[in-house]
Amino acid sequence: MWGMSNVQPDRRQVFLAAAAAVPLACRISAPDDQEAPVDEITRATIEQAQRLSGLTFDADELDQMLPALKRQPQGIAGLREARITNGEAPASVFRPRPRNPLPRSGGSGVPLLPKGMPPRPKTDTDLAFAPVHVLARLLRARKLTSTELTRACLARLKRFDPTLHCVITLTEDLALAQAAQADEELRAGRWRGPLHGVPYGLKDLFSVKGYPTTWGAKPFEHQVIDADAGVYERLREAGAVLCAKLTLGALAMGDVWFGGKTRNPWNTAQGSSGSSAGAASAVAAGLLPFAIGTETLGSIVSPCTRCGATGLRPTFGRVTRHGAMALCWSMDKVGPITRDVTDLALVFDSIHGRDDRDPASVQAAFRFAPEKDMSGYRVGAVKGAFGAGRDRAVLDVLRERGAEITAVELPKIAAAQLYPILNVEAAAAFDDITRDGRVKELVSQGRNAWPSSFRRARFYPAVEFLQATRLRQRLVDAWEEMMSGLDVLVSPGRGGVLVPTNFTGHPTVCVPNGFGTSGNRPSSISFVGRLFGDGRALEVAWQYQQATDWHLKRPKLG
Repeated sequence: MWGMSNVQPDRRQVFLAAAAAVPLACRISAPDDQEAPVDEITRATIEQAQRLSGLTFDADELDQMLPALKRQPQGIAGLREARITNGEAPASVFRPRPRNPLPRSGGSGVPLLPKGMPPRPKTDTDLAFAPVHVLARLLRARKLTSTELTRACLARLKRFDPTLHCVITLTEDLALAQAAQADEELRAGRWRGPLHGVPYGLKDLFSVKGYPTTWGAKPFEHQVIDADAGVYERLREAGAVLCAKLTLGALAMGDVWFGGKTRNPWNTAQGSSGSSAGAASAVAAGLLPFAIGTETLGSIVSPCTRCGATGLRPTFGRVTRHGAMALCWSMDKVGPITRDVTDLALVFDSIHGRDDRDPASVQAAFRFAPEKDMSGYRVGAVKGAFGAGRDRAVLDVLRERGAEITAVELPKIAAAQLYPILNVEAAAAFDDITRDGRVKELVSQGRNAWPSSFRRARFYPAVEFLQATRLRQRLVDAWEEMMSGLDVLVSPGRGGVLVPTNFTGHPTVCVPNGFGTSGNRPSSISFVGRLFGDGRALEVAWQYQQATDWHLKRPKLG
């Protein structure tokens, strides 16, 4: 869920130490060079700890605190004895407040597949790269069977995974059984919708009964969770066929997992970025028509940029996270990765909506119905972000299609001040492996990797954590105000908008818009919607793709 390392903040500014963590500092010497018992908390302990919080209390104030702080470890020990699991969410729930009322009606999803019957692809490679909306029409018309398509996907996964390292578990038996059921239903005239019989992959932080759910991390390599994730349930009901559980960077950071590094199909010497590493790699390589990823701070947008895929990070709360690994309860989002925007809309239409098992999930209307042109669309362009070249060409395309383009300045609230929200929540989610030492089994152990992050977060003051959540609401309000006259905000790649919109919960559609100077490094453009304006953002991205062919390019894997 956490994206590339180059979007992480300067940890010196983010990780302060807390007076609330005094029990960890109890080995400091007592006054007058007399050693205190190793487990005793003294005034000197607090004097040292307060420096880490940037505070100074006088001697009387320290003495007043001392009796209660001596008892504090007992209360902390009681909390730890409760053995709270990763899946248990906090009592507080983040819900971004849109400027306008939440859309409850007026949405009709994706009412129709594109008109016409496409020809069946002539080659196996053409079939592998066919989008969902083409496959759906072929399957419904019985010009293609789900079993045939599924076997083709399984064969490509087996063939190219040794190069890409994008698969953790191949769910072959399940896939063939689900494909056979889909074929039987389609022969009987029962069509569940556009995903019926279409193969896909799940990022391996979603639980599926009978299969490991490894979270990409060595301590959980053999973990089997006896529950189906909510998003898997919805896709199963839609008739989709699960072929694989795909790689993620360990505990949703980056592209390095316990089995290696997931690769970019355009340049296999390079990682695919993360943490939805396998999802983006597999879709971009034509191994699967679509995949489900997650994002906390760049983990859909970043690998889609690296691999040249098309991705949707929905408004926070629009897709259930039940049965998914929790990293940051107030930031984790679930979204699809595909090869074009129409497919994003089709998949999102099948998975969005309220789930009582995820307290942050909401029910809101969704509508995707792009017009022939962009007359009436109001598009904001981040001021100063568009130079010459492919990024500027995006604005030219939108303007030619009739959009009204306005230069916009982003709110000047420093979103990096909010990083403690993510890091403290993540440390709480993995409190157990930090304390019992299993965190040392993770492949990445550097100062910016999770193990160090989890430890540092123990020292962040609780008061400042709450202050950060208050500043977060100010950021949400500022972004809603800035976007009040817009349908969509456009920004090149990950820059400028990625961090703040992950904290505010605004949706983003990421699509390829060209290649770098080397010729094999995809670049991307981001379309940021208003809160619960996912459909409008998809429509603008669709308009761009209608006029370009970057999303049709294919990497050469042999």
